Amino acid sequence: MLTKTFTATTGPAFTHLLNIVPAALISARNFASNPSKKAMSVPGVEKREPIPEFDASQLIDYARLHWDDRVKADDPTVVRLRDGILAGSRSALASGITLVESRHPTKRAMGSHLLADLLAAERKRFREKGPSSLIFRIGISGSPGVGKSSFIEALGNELTNNQGKKVAVLTVDPSSATTGGSVLGDLTRMQNLARNPKAFIRQSPTSGSLGGVTRGIHEAIVLCEGAGYEVVIIETVGVGQSEVSVSEMSDMFCLLLSPAHGDELQGVKRGIMEQSDLLIVTKADGELEKKARLTQTEYVSALKYMRPRAEEWRPEVMSASIYKPETIQAVWKTMKYMRPRAEEWRPEVMSASIYKPETIQAVWKTMNRFWETAFKTGLLLERRNEQLTTWMWTHVQDEIMAVFKRHPEVLKKAPALERDIRHGKITPGWAAESLLRTFFGL
Repeated sequence: MLTKTFTATTGPAFTHLLNIVPAALISARNFASNPSKKAMSVPGVEKREPIPEFDASQLIDYARLHWDDRVKADDPTVVRLRDGILAGSRSALASGITLVESRHPTKRAMGSHLLADLLAAERKRFREKGPSSLIFRIGISGSPGVGKSSFIEALGNELTNNQGKKVAVLTVDPSSATTGGSVLGDLTRMQNLARNPKAFIRQSPTSGSLGGVTRGIHEAIVLCEGAGYEVVIIETVGVGQSEVSVSEMSDMFCLLLSPAHGDELQGVKRGIMEQSDLLIVTKADGELEKKARLTQTEYVSALKYMRPRAEEWRPEVMSASIYKPETIQAVWKTMKYMRPRAEEWRPEVMSASIYKPETIQAVWKTMNRFWETAFKTGLLLERRNEQLTTWMWTHVQDEIMAVFKRHPEVLKKAPALERDIRHGKITPGWAAESLLRTFFGL
């Protein structure tokens, strides 16, 4: 009966949790009442008293700390934001992204209904127009100082001014350890693109998310698609597992590299290069242009010994300059087209500079080739389906952690366990096992 209360209004992962929690409590009550069964003892942790009968109404109140099931699909806020986003309103899009990023139970429920409506609209467009209705999701990452913001602004200007595209840029900024907020540095660096009416820039803090990718990026991408943006660029902070994380939510993953050679090449992780569909050496202008060309050659040689991310595509190495538009155009052309291996595709070496428009144009042409081949070979739909699965498990992990950390018994026991760990009485593993058994009522 309890499950039916939530099934119509909550997400599948949360409904599953509501199935698990009562079952775990019932199992624990039966376990405690059977004297022939003994719970595993944990060193330094006192035994628990038998679990009393639980009240379903109390469980509903507890569940509403994480999800407000009273919010309906026709909620005025949901309807207003949905209609505004589908009409292309930038303010509605910004408000919608704030809503889906929130951890407040009422706002999370609203965000879920909003996403459901936009996904339904996306499925309708797909039925009417086929795969051509899908937008292009481009993930871009690189180490700090490589010129990510400058390159993205140059690429965004190329797409909006010369290609007639509407572009959304979702950037993930490092968070404050104190407030969890974002510095909003990308908005100050992309001032020209921020003023472009065909562009939308949104910064989101990592807020402790692993891999430098905020938990709301998947949702933000769906909202941008609903607002009619044809290209969505996702930029990460470029630390830890961020490159792997962003590659799981984009159609094409581009890794930006600084002009370097020799031992500096060893600093790039092999796993990151294997996840990349396109490698771009930036700042290929002035005194660094020759060094950038040399770096391209070295990366092309390195890629020959690595397994590509997809059988139909071998990663390319390009160099670009924000001062050379043709290099940015070349990168875009590569992103939009992907030559099959049967055509003996070999990694290309391209340079780009933001001061050379022709290099930016060359980059875009390469991106174009990627997109066209991914579209023709079915790789695009395959990756989209994989992204949906990854999205599901990401939500499961986030929801379970949120419920676990706010469980009353876990909150009551955790301080004592932390104190025992600091005093060396128990190991972190035993403490974790104790908290898990407490959560499941064992």
